[in-house]
Amino acid sequence: MAQPILQFGTSRFLQAHVDLFVSEALAGEGGAGDALGGITVVQTTDRPDGAARIAALAQGGGYPVRIRGLAGGQRVDRAVQCTSVREAWQASTHWPQLRDAVVRDVRVIVSNTADKGYLLDTRDSADALKAGHPPPHSFPAKLLVLLHGRWQHAPAAPLTLLPCELIERNGDVLRDVVAGLAARWQLAPAFMDWLGAHCVWANSLVDRIVSEAIEPVGAVAEPYAVWVIERQPRLQLPCTHPAIVLTDYLAFYERLKLFLLNAGHTYLAERWLQDGRSADETVRQAMADADLRSGLEALWTEEILPVFDALGASARAQADAYLVDVRERFENPFLDHRIADIAQNHVQKKQRRFGPIVALAAERAPQLQQPRLQAALASAAPVH
Repeated sequence: MAQPILQFGTSRFLQAHVDLFVSEALAGEGGAGDALGGITVVQTTDRPDGAARIAALAQGGGYPVRIRGLAGGQRVDRAVQCTSVREAWQASTHWPQLRDAVVRDVRVIVSNTADKGYLLDTRDSADALKAGHPPPHSFPAKLLVLLHGRWQHAPAAPLTLLPCELIERNGDVLRDVVAGLAARWQLAPAFMDWLGAHCVWANSLVDRIVSEAIEPVGAVAEPYAVWVIERQPRLQLPCTHPAIVLTDYLAFYERLKLFLLNAGHTYLAERWLQDGRSADETVRQAMADADLRSGLEALWTEEILPVFDALGASARAQADAYLVDVRERFENPFLDHRIADIAQNHVQKKQRRFGPIVALAAERAPQLQQPRLQAALASAAPVH
């Protein structure tokens, strides 16, 4: 019998996030529990680094995750062993087993396929549905073939898809990509209906900095972790865990991250560029600089938190609590997060991160002055 959780992606992020949550739930550790069972990890590409991780995972001994950072004002540096991954397959060589597993045993499908994971490949066609045909090239086409097999052989069995890609409303987006491909392949209307009405496509937000890989498999991660999942009927979770949050208001959690963590990073990048600061400066070093720290705190206190005030007392309380975590994450003594890396694609990031704060303030708090945000949006990015 295959595992009830199928995971597309071998990234160190998944190793220290979803996989670790399930491992802790299986062991009944840290308030976690009620896991569906183990995980089958699938590498969707033929990249050598992924193949090395699959080979290491297939040995079945688990892998280390080292948790390093600040939590509740305390320094954390501990190692845990993740044992939830029970099988590790490569799509190109385990395709028949994968098709069979999805038909028989899988209850939850998790994915994290990077920025280009939802792109289609013109080489893929409906021929991939035929028995014995090699797997399609793109992830959406692979998923479509697997789901078509599920519909043919076990259409009543419950199935939840939990994409973890950093795409707004990722479940809706992935559903629409797969359904669009099914329409292009001219698949049966009954299957199209089943895709949309029976399969549960969950929207979620993931957040944890996983700073380093441990070779051949394993990861170094900060203590902070969250997986916010939008509640909907028939949703199945891989496990229960303190870091898994079910909500009817996913957009609010997305706003917390964008307005406070992402905007904080981008403010530091703006100052780094405008002031011509050291090429190797890190977020932790910036937090220790009195001038930079006071500017960042003023940005949060004077220009961003009042927007949450306009959303209500509960929203402001949640923002204040979240900001406590953000400060600890920025001050992580074990993480060398270079501002030069954050500053990549800076002009676009400013528009994506600062623009919505200014727009919401104009709507909900029109008297609020936001000089730092306005100046950053108006400035060009100098060459560093």
